[in-house]
Amino acid sequence: MSKCPKLAAALLISGLALPVQAETLGLGRPALPEEIAAWDLDVRPDGLGLPEGSGDVWTGDEVFSERCASCHGDFAEGRGNWPKLAGGQGTLDHKDPLKTVGSYWPYLSTVWDYVHRSMPFGDAQSLTADEVYAITAYILYSNDIVGDNFTLSKETFSDVVLPNTEGFIVDDRAETEYTAFSGEPCMTDCKDTVEITMRAAVLDVTPDTEEASSEPVVEAAAEAPAETPAEAPAAEAPATPEPAAASMPDPALVADGEKVFRKCKACHEVGAGAKNRTGPELNGIVGRTVAAVDGFRYSKPMDEMGASGTIWSMDELHAFLANPKKHLKGTKMSFPGLKKDADIDAVIAYLQANGG
Repeated sequence: MSKCPKLAAALLISGLALPVQAETLGLGRPALPEEIAAWDLDVRPDGLGLPEGSGDVWTGDEVFSERCASCHGDFAEGRGNWPKLAGGQGTLDHKDPLKTVGSYWPYLSTVWDYVHRSMPFGDAQSLTADEVYAITAYILYSNDIVGDNFTLSKETFSDVVLPNTEGFIVDDRAETEYTAFSGEPCMTDCKDTVEITMRAAVLDVTPDTEEASSEPVVEAAAEAPAETPAEAPAAEAPATPEPAAASMPDPALVADGEKVFRKCKACHEVGAGAKNRTGPELNGIVGRTVAAVDGFRYSKPMDEMGASGTIWSMDELHAFLANPKKHLKGTKMSFPGLKKDADIDAVIAYLQANGG
């Protein structure tokens, strides 16, 4: 070591200032094909990047129940703050749209890729390719995009077009907007007059001056209340219960209903030996008083509906199965409803044919 500290420091600094040598440092090696494949997981909208494999809707139903339902619900309806994966069609123009695979997502590849990379929560990339195909098929089925006999595979992938595929546009802001903000910004006297034309009632950010407070507050449009008749008609006597249909329903319709009922089997049983589960057993439901199964604890609104003498008529069942929560506010039934009238008719026929 030099006896002169200043000289040692100068030598050190001069050494650090030397130009970097051009040769390699001899670290690392080229990545192996299997190492590249482990990272190269992306799937493109045209299906490029998909692995071999396949999965049908009902296999997906089983895998989804086991690996996904604890967060997303048995029917992809969501639980708590976990996201809904089904429903929301026709809500994108609403104030609070429901964005799901069926209502918003543009490409099936995004669904497959996300499930493959990130799910299940806390155990990402533990699913096999066949399980991912099956889960994706079940999500499509839950959104009424495919039928219950559909099998998703590398070969059938491009056959599926999501409803909102045409709802996205190419980002053209560089051509249409950036130029408007690229010049010298105006900082003073940019407008001749400034006036408040609307008030942010929800965010409460509009200055509350005397002039502004005299302006009408613009609230979100509310549904117009139904007109109240001048004089309400006299209450009608309770309807007489409809008798159960004497004849058996069409066997073909019953067979269709058996397939649709698979959506219900997670909570309900019907037929010989049926027992209460999350929902009550459904033997004899057609023509029966609402909330009449002994030993089952119904929600308060359902009990009140039964106490009023309401019967599970064909019309009542049809309305309830189409949208349970809308038809009976407060019901414990989490199923979002059957969207197709033909499916509702079929499942009612199946219930008639099996003790109903």
